[in-house]
Amino acid sequence: MGKKDYEVGYGKPPKSGQFKPGQSGNPKGRPKGAKNFKTELEEELLEKIQIKEQGKFLKVSKQRAMLKAMTARAVQGDARAATVLANMIYRLLPGEDPIEEIEDFTDADKAILERFEQKVLAKAEKKGKKNGK
Repeated sequence: MGKKDYEVGYGKPPKSGQFKPGQSGNPKGRPKGAKNFKTELEEELLEKIQIKEQGKFLKVSKQRAMLKAMTARAVQGDARAATVLANMIYRLLPGEDPIEEIEDFTDADKAILERFEQKVLAKAEKKGKKNGK
């Protein structure tokens, strides 16, 4: 196959434009060992800091300090912190569903749940009719 036999076209660049054997297509690309965002975030969260708790100084990770602060805010009544903490507990900690732990509902509880279910279904039906037009 000589020079004249080589067809240049889509997916077939001219020989002069092709990479030579051993040549990288991105010579100034990501250096080996460069850290990505996830790695740097993990390192930052595991870094130790000193906090004061009950009059004593403790050395804990930043991640632990953040959890302690969020838990303290939730206990003090911060609704947003409590919601975030509850979501983390539900997603990350294995265990039974708290609703399943309730064994006996009173008749009043059942009536409330039935009314709530009817309202939710009625709203869903109305919304379905609006979107179905």
